[in-house]
Amino acid sequence: MDMGTHPTAATHPGGTILTSPPQDVPVDRATLAARRVVDAMLRTDRNNANLDRVAEELNSIADHLEEHAPEVAERLIDMWNGEGVTRHDPVTGPENAIAPPLVLEGLADGSVQGVVTLTLPYQGPPGHVHGGVSALILDHVLGVANAWGGTSGMTAQLSTRYHRPTPLFVPLTISGKFISKDGRKIKTVGEIKTADGEVCVSVEGLFIDKTVPRPR
Repeated sequence: MDMGTHPTAATHPGGTILTSPPQDVPVDRATLAARRVVDAMLRTDRNNANLDRVAEELNSIADHLEEHAPEVAERLIDMWNGEGVTRHDPVTGPENAIAPPLVLEGLADGSVQGVVTLTLPYQGPPGHVHGGVSALILDHVLGVANAWGGTSGMTAQLSTRYHRPTPLFVPLTISGKFISKDGRKIKTVGEIKTADGEVCVSVEGLFIDKTVPRPR
C-alpha cells in the first residue's frame, strides 16, 4: 500500500472513507451483476431453474471476458497502478465479485469501522458465517487500520477467538485499530459484532513492517 497517498488519522478527519467507492461505470455494474449471480445460484431451485441454459449463458459470458483479458503480468500492473487503496481485493473491492463488499471509514479515535451484511456465499455452519471468511475480513480490516494509523506491514500472525457463531443476513460491525509499533513489529486488534453489540469474533494481529513491491 502506498502510504504517500493513503489517508491517515493524522492527516484526515474522522469519517474519511478508506475503501474504493463504487462508481457508476461498466466494470462496477458488471461486477455487481456477477455478485448477484453468485448469490442467486445458492438460492435458486436447482430442479426448476433450467440450469443447463444458465450454464450455457454464463460460459458464453466467460468466453467473452477471457477474449478481452490481457496477460496476467500486464493486468497486475494495471491493478496496482494508482491510488493507495485497491478496487480488486476480496473484502472491499468493488471490482471483485467475491467481495461483499465492505466499506470502511477511519474514525477520529484512530480505529476503522464498517457495517456489512453477509449472505449465503459466506456460509459455514447453517445460517452463520464461515470462520475462515471472518478471519479473511478481519485480516484485511487490520491492514486498513494499520494504514489509517500511519504504518503498514505483512501479516505475521493472527490470534483469532470465536466467541459465538456469526449470523448471516444481519448487519455486522467490523472494526480494527492500530495499537503499537515496536521496531518492525506492528500490533493491531479487531472484532466482528452484531448490531446489539455482541462480539462474535475478536482478533489480535502481529504484522511485520515489510511490503511486497508493486508490479512494474
